[in-house]
Amino acid sequence: MDLEKQPDTEPEPKPSLKKAEPERPAPALADPAPRPVGLRASDADRDRTAEILAAALAEGRLTADEHAERIEGVYQAKTVAELEPYVADLPGAHHAPQPAAPVGDQPTPGAVPATADENLVAVFSSTTRKGRWRVGRRTHAYAVFGNVEIDLTEAIFEYQQVVIKAVSVFGNVEVKVPENISLRGSGSGIFGNFEVEALDSAESGAPVVFVDGYAVLGNIEARPKRGKFIEDLHKYVGRTVARHMRKHLN
Repeated sequence: MDLEKQPDTEPEPKPSLKKAEPERPAPALADPAPRPVGLRASDADRDRTAEILAAALAEGRLTADEHAERIEGVYQAKTVAELEPYVADLPGAHHAPQPAAPVGDQPTPGAVPATADENLVAVFSSTTRKGRWRVGRRTHAYAVFGNVEIDLTEAIFEYQQVVIKAVSVFGNVEVKVPENISLRGSGSGIFGNFEVEALDSAESGAPVVFVDGYAVLGNIEARPKRGKFIEDLHKYVGRTVARHMRKHLN
């Protein structure tokens, strides 16, 4: 008897006894931007640190060699954190800056005398007061067909309030101040120009310059000179002492 032809069938695969490996997570993408290592130090940050070192030198807390070594490191520092170790053991580093008090439009009664400490007069001529000079509490400037220039950017302020009385008749009075003081103005122009660019210092106890007067067919201007700041006296003295001491030790 003939056997019926059986259909071709493939053998069923045997189940594998090998455990399936868990899927591996995809590798995380690398952060394209490096994380910041610290706040970058500005020129102002370095200058403030240098002032603390200069004060410590003037007070005898640092020797000339220590001061010179730290100053070199300060101006090579890239971040604020790198500046801190240079002044961590000095008292100036632990004093929080005090906010500046609001400045009025007029000087405090009795703070400035009515009599001028200095008179600057230009009649058909020119008068200039600039450089390293000591500013009195009151200065009067008169320009009659002339020009008066008062430059306070390198001056030594011995008083916290200073008044400049300006009168211009067919003339010009120009007042320049450093950027880290306060500046106020009160005056008028009669067929002329009276312009004072008000300025508020962020430093507590900074000098205040009040400019008032009038211009008759003339011009009176007072404004800060960009990039100019009062040089702290102890900082100036400290650097001078350090320079002389290094010269002596060498």
